[in-house]
This record gives sequence, C-alpha cells and structure tokens, in this order.
Amino acid sequence: MTAALTIENIEVVYNHSVQALRGMSIEVPDGEIVALLGSNGAGKTSTLKAAGGVLPYENGRVASGRIRFFGEDIGGRVAHQLARAGLAHVREGRHIFADLTVEENLIAAGNALAGRGTLDIEPVFRYFPRLLDRRKQVAGYLSGGEQQMLAIGRALVGKPRLILLDEPSLGLAPLVVKDIFDIIARINREQGVAMLLVEQNAHVALGVAHRGYIMENGRIVIDGTTQRLLSDPDVQRFYLGAGEEGHVNYRDVKHYKRRKRWLS
Repeated sequence: MTAALTIENIEVVYNHSVQALRGMSIEVPDGEIVALLGSNGAGKTSTLKAAGGVLPYENGRVASGRIRFFGEDIGGRVAHQLARAGLAHVREGRHIFADLTVEENLIAAGNALAGRGTLDIEPVFRYFPRLLDRRKQVAGYLSGGEQQMLAIGRALVGKPRLILLDEPSLGLAPLVVKDIFDIIARINREQGVAMLLVEQNAHVALGVAHRGYIMENGRIVIDGTTQRLLSDPDVQRFYLGAGEEGHVNYRDVKHYKRRKRWLS
C-alpha cells in the first residue's frame, strides 16, 4: 500500500544558511495517525512546513531529499496547490480568519476542494457541536479551544486525504485538550484520513497515534509503534516523565548524552 506521506532524507535550510533538518526521514501510512515528538527546536514544525509547502513563504527551502504524497513527488509545490490536492495543514497558532464568522471561515475553506467535491460544512458541526452554537459568531471572539476546533474544521471542509496537525493542544486547558484529541481520533477512525501530528504533550499524542517518531537536532533518533515507544525506558524518562525523578528536563540532565543511547 502506498503511504500517505513519505519524507526521504530531506535537509531544510532557512535564509540560505540555517540548517533545520538533517537527513530527516519519516513515513505516514495511509489511514494512520503518526506522532512526531521532540523538544522545542528539534525541527518538528519545519518538517510540517516542508511537507505542507509553506517554506517558500518563510525564506526556507528543501535543499535535498524527496517528499512524496501518495507516491507523487511534491517537491516544489506550494501550500495552496497541496491543499487542493487533499493535503491539509493545521498550523500552530490556528490561523483562522478572525474577522469572519465561523460559518464564513468554513465556506472560505471550500476553496481547497478545487473540483474534488461539493462544499458541505455540516459534517464539521457534527464533530464540533460547539461550533454549531457559534455558527454566526465572529471567530475572533471564540475561546482558544473553539478556535482550534474551527482550524481543524476548516481542514475537514477540503476533504483531505492527509492532515498535518501542528501543536493542537498549545495553550489549551486539559479538558479541552482531551475533547479535541478524542475528536481527532474519531475523525481518523470514521473517515480514514491519515494524520501527521506534531505535539509537545507526548502523553496525549501517543494516546491517539498508531506509531511515532522522536526528533532531536533535525533528525530522527527513535521510532516505532506506539506500544514500543511507550515501553522504551528512555522515552518514558525523558518524554513521559516516568521514573523515580518524575518528569525530567533533558537540558538539565548532566549526563544526558550518555544516558540517551541514541546520541552516542
């Protein structure tokens, strides 16, 4: 079966000099949720920007390697072209139209269909009933959680085959995070849409993902099924807060590189 997304040994450079990714390779199987975990600055968001065609707008580029979407090489294609091909990108910070109503935001997202189907915003309200209650409300006045729901809903309007999700839990209360991730899992289960999920909260990410990758310094250092990652003692200690010390901030660990066997 052809993977929804295949990234092969890409290197990403900003401003012609700053290297963000170094031989980065991952695969997102069709119909699965894949979590991409790592510390701040590891290169997670740059990975999504590369796959989503956003880099040219931020003075960045894929210097080498290949990115394939359902087997098709999408190197050089930009965000709006990819959205119309069925690759949706829910960026960090939500990026909704704050001056438009909820309904108008969803209608505007229909531009991504580009002949692949007819506009239908009603399924979004079935997944996010709170948005139905605020259908005519200006989006800028929504709560943070509701804005995140709207951002995901906008992606769904385009009938995507793959959704890139960047930090959907950012700045949200735990109960809201749980609701949103329950819906993310439901969307995947009911629609079979593949997802690449970047998330700082490893617990919630691995709670919905089928498999995952962990990044450091622009490259993958460990990967595997969710079960494998959850049972890995180093992943437990450095990303899940297990062990006698509780949650460990790896920057504060004196023997971090020695302890993390994948950096040796």
